[in-house]
Amino acid sequence: MLKTVLAGLLAHKLRLVLTGVAITLGVGFISGTFVLTDTVEKGIDAQFAASADRVDVAVLPKKPGPELPAALLAKVRAVPGVTEAHAMVQGEAALVGADGKVVGDSPTAGLSVSDGTLQRYEIKQGRAPRGPSEAVVDDGTAASQKFRLGQSITILDKRERPHRFTMVGVVDFGVASGTAMNGAVGFDTPTALRMTGMRTLKEIDVLGGDKAAVAGAVGGSFDVLTGKELGDRLVAEVGGDTEIIRIGLLIFGLISMLVSALVIYNTFSILIAQRTREMALLRCVGASRKQVFGSVVAESAAVGLAGSVFGVVAGLGLGHGSIALFNAMGAEIATAGFGLSPRTVVIGLLVGVLVTVVSALLPARAATRVAPIAALRTDHEPGGGRFRLAWPRATAAGVLGVSGLALGVHGSLIMKKGGSAISMVGIAGLLVFLAIIAMMPAFVRPLGWLVGAIPARIGGVPGRLAVENARRSPRRTATTTIALTIGIGLMSLFAVIASSAKASTSAQLDKEFPVDFQLEAQFSDGETPRTIPHELAAALRGVPQVGEVGEMRVRRSEVDGRPEEVGTLNTGALGTIIKLDFSKGALADLKPGTVAVNSDVAKSRGFAPGATIKIKTRRGVVPAKVTGVFGGDAPAPSILMTEPDFGRQFGAVDPTEIYVNAKEGVPAADARSAVEQAAKPYATVKVRSVVEVKKELTKIIDMVLMIFAGMLGLAIIIALFGIANTLTLSVVERTRESALLRALGITKRQLRRMLSVEALVMGVIGALTGVGFGMTLGWAATNAMAKSAIFAVPVLQIIGFVVLAGAAGMLAAVLPARRASKASIVESLASE
Repeated sequence: MLKTVLAGLLAHKLRLVLTGVAITLGVGFISGTFVLTDTVEKGIDAQFAASADRVDVAVLPKKPGPELPAALLAKVRAVPGVTEAHAMVQGEAALVGADGKVVGDSPTAGLSVSDGTLQRYEIKQGRAPRGPSEAVVDDGTAASQKFRLGQSITILDKRERPHRFTMVGVVDFGVASGTAMNGAVGFDTPTALRMTGMRTLKEIDVLGGDKAAVAGAVGGSFDVLTGKELGDRLVAEVGGDTEIIRIGLLIFGLISMLVSALVIYNTFSILIAQRTREMALLRCVGASRKQVFGSVVAESAAVGLAGSVFGVVAGLGLGHGSIALFNAMGAEIATAGFGLSPRTVVIGLLVGVLVTVVSALLPARAATRVAPIAALRTDHEPGGGRFRLAWPRATAAGVLGVSGLALGVHGSLIMKKGGSAISMVGIAGLLVFLAIIAMMPAFVRPLGWLVGAIPARIGGVPGRLAVENARRSPRRTATTTIALTIGIGLMSLFAVIASSAKASTSAQLDKEFPVDFQLEAQFSDGETPRTIPHELAAALRGVPQVGEVGEMRVRRSEVDGRPEEVGTLNTGALGTIIKLDFSKGALADLKPGTVAVNSDVAKSRGFAPGATIKIKTRRGVVPAKVTGVFGGDAPAPSILMTEPDFGRQFGAVDPTEIYVNAKEGVPAADARSAVEQAAKPYATVKVRSVVEVKKELTKIIDMVLMIFAGMLGLAIIIALFGIANTLTLSVVERTRESALLRALGITKRQLRRMLSVEALVMGVIGALTGVGFGMTLGWAATNAMAKSAIFAVPVLQIIGFVVLAGAAGMLAAVLPARRASKASIVESLASE
């Protein structure tokens, strides 16, 4: 039997290659995921080990706990044996860019950079700063702002006062500093303390001395680590990030393997059906059922092993190709050699072989049921004939479908909006999809008639034959198209969610934030929000191109003993520029001595209309009555007071945001130019329009959708290989049929057209099923997110998915069609 298995594999090389490619792609994705994350982790390990090796002892805050007091540095330096100690400082120090405005939406970090042995950052150009007039800039910011060594740069201190520095270096501050998003500037330690306003230290690095002696000097309130222990902690801190990446990629890898499993299952089902006479002849010459079953399983294991080996190799290339692509896009991922671990090889091989063998078990079991007498009969087409829904399948599909629909309705329409409702919808989607898999063969004939109506009418005889070919094998067509359904369904789901998110965001902004321009200072990590000088609001009111000006003032205070944002909107803006959506009470109820509360805060704190809350102010703790609850996404403070009350309780406070509407009849560009000119003297103030906010949100949503689409694209590619596989095997199976058609007058071109149309019909059947599933699940998920969510269908994208699936299906049919058209008519008619 072993010789028979090997002979069968060698005799069907094309079948072997097509099946192996599906396995290779699935295993390649999973292996590539491990290679990518392992390589990144290896690079991070090497980077941190190299920097931590320079440290003999490190003093760090306990977690959780406050940072180190600055006075601790002197105690460490006084420890016998300590030759050098460097205090690491990290705070905020906003860098002014080439346009005169601060860089980024949040301030660049201000770090201390050592000029001695304990320098742990990578200096790419220049040197470390020395003295109060020198600074270094992170490499990303230096490149984006086109800063050069030796030039003068402006950095704002904690009080937003400008200071001039000479840029003496370009530094890679690494992953551990947490500055990749906002950028960073570096100074010597005294200058870093002065610029950031920090009174505490992030870490103290020590050269010389003993861990026990340093620990004795600083006391038990802090962590004292060796250089190796410091490296291990740094790696562990960023390990969570790579773990999240790995989990996300593995999800898509498992989707790819699921699609591969369906393709492999379909392939072996067809192969077993085609080899009915072969299996029966083996039984006639003495092979037992066990031997026949073993031969099919052995064949699947051999194909699975071969495909998995190539998949691991492909994964190595995929992982390193991804790193190269990310680095080309500016990510600068640290690497330190190949990250191919034995675990990656073992998992890749096990997954590939197991998936292939499990996919072949049912076909192998079917092979053992072939009676020897079947060798005397003519082969029947596998999966052919009218599909009859057996009661076990119908029962399972009914239970799954009804359960899924019930959970979906409950999650989207009845449950409280949020994470739990979305999870419920996700479970419902899985159950409904399983029901679709069970029922898919029953859908093939009606969907084939619907999809094939136009091709059958305009395609002549080849078109009608193609449609009938797709409809006459419902099990095979269903198994082939369900793989495409997964990919198209998930892409449709994400497209609907993205479109709905854009529509919901746009509607919310238009409803609650109908202003032309918004002025705000950089965000800050501090307790107190950054403010805008009140002189700017006064200046804007005097600009001829400006109509309405609104101001929001906020103070961080204690409300019933817990911190909350308490603030106000000026009387002229509230209800005109800013329109709050009250779910309880009304704006007219907001009077002196009362407050309105954000719905999120009202929910978490139990603040209902009629309740009295206590607010800590400069005049002491004052009571206020809650009169209303407004939308959680509104551009207003969490606790909203009247303008006179806020001024009386907190004094003169600069606005945190200014809202501006252009004067009626003034072009938007002219108004924007006038507003920017008024804000020019204030480096930290950014001018944004609602249009820009929408564009930024849309850009983020589109980027996420593009990432998902790229990941799911592999599943679609595998599904297309499944269509090509099925058609190729179908060509072999229908050799005599194709030859007979040729003998009756069908030309080679018409035969190729017939197979292309058949692939088109199969692709569109899978796409329509996926689109229907994805749109329905997208509707349920959108409803489960929030009450204000708006369901929107990206019609052009959805149509594009269907067209793409049909075109890709026809492309997958090119090689099988060529094979069929080149076959000899005489030899094919003579074949048994």
